[in-house]
Amino acid sequence: MSRECVGSSPAIFIEADSTDVDKHSHDDKPRPYVCTVCDKRFTQKCSLNTHRRRHIEYNWYSCTQCEKRFHSQNSLMSHMNVHSSKYQCTECGKCFRSKNALMRHKLSHLGEKLFECSDCGKQLSKSSALAVHSRIYSGEKPYKCHVCGRAFSHSSALDRHMRVHTGEKPYKCHVCDKAFSQSVTLNRHMRVHTGEKPYKCHVCDKAFNVSGTLNRHMRVHTGEKPYKCSLCDKSFGQSGHLQTHKSRAHSNRRPHQCPHCGKQFKTNAELKLHVRIHTDAKPYSCRHCSFTFRRLEQLKRHALKSHNEGTWFVCDICEKKFVTRHELKLHSYQHADVKPYVCCECPERCCTAAKLKSHQRVHSVYKQFCCGKCGKLFKYKYYVKLHFERCSNDRLGIIGLFNPHVSK
Repeated sequence: MSRECVGSSPAIFIEADSTDVDKHSHDDKPRPYVCTVCDKRFTQKCSLNTHRRRHIEYNWYSCTQCEKRFHSQNSLMSHMNVHSSKYQCTECGKCFRSKNALMRHKLSHLGEKLFECSDCGKQLSKSSALAVHSRIYSGEKPYKCHVCGRAFSHSSALDRHMRVHTGEKPYKCHVCDKAFSQSVTLNRHMRVHTGEKPYKCHVCDKAFNVSGTLNRHMRVHTGEKPYKCSLCDKSFGQSGHLQTHKSRAHSNRRPHQCPHCGKQFKTNAELKLHVRIHTDAKPYSCRHCSFTFRRLEQLKRHALKSHNEGTWFVCDICEKKFVTRHELKLHSYQHADVKPYVCCECPERCCTAAKLKSHQRVHSVYKQFCCGKCGKLFKYKYYVKLHFERCSNDRLGIIGLFNPHVSK
């Protein structure tokens, strides 16, 4: 067996012995030239030389219109014809890189499809197209990542995957300089700058810049809630809402801790709201007066009560008014006797997450409220208030003790 080097690169192919030559399943051609990286075989040295470039560092020429990359500028210029009308089919409008490619394509309109898939009967005009198509049924994935071992059925899919390891982001936004690994992601990002919203709801005419957002929006009209909680009978229109529900209603885990007092929270959003107590941040300002608020709901309530701005959400049963639609929805559970929040420790059910949170303290030894006079600990703020009145006539206030390791 002899080895041969190409240029100054390391040895990339092996000229195999006659007894070491594999045969491809679709032809009888001997393929003596073997890639030492992925074991793929070729009939000619030049084919192997072209293939080996996938495994070594190389200066790529990238198409600005799609994700394809090329080893030479001539190849790129030839490819750019695909994005122009130079070689365009008059039957279907598809464009090609060369006149020969266009002529081969025209055979498909004449009904000349010489290669038929043995699995589904689909006919194709080129053997290479049949080879790619047959991988749907064979599961063959000849393009393997040498870093993590993941395999792909198309070389272009491998090229895109390799950017995960290299961190390469060749598609750059000319407006904000943000870079992306795929052209489709860049095209989607550009809509942020152009304001383009090509995906339009046929019910209410609301438009979106991403198809996935339109799909989620359509569930507002259809009422579809495909994401169902496995712990209770509640379902949601978005997977993110389901995950939030599980963490709030069915879990006692509190991974988010306040850096100021140590109090723990289930979500980062709850922690951010709490931190404003320590920083005295009030980002919501009334446009009619000088009042500022920590929460948006507080601003809305103020605007309604003080300036008669906004719309009340009124219960059609008891006519009680609410600032937000969510508050009205939670209130309506009381009339319907709906209790979607289930305790993970016992069969108790509650109509709101806040009531479930209060109930779950029954199962916990954690006592977060402390009497400012004698230091006695309580689970509930209500009881420490009653105790404090008996303990002292002074108005020292209530100290919130947020260390979960402290208990009575």
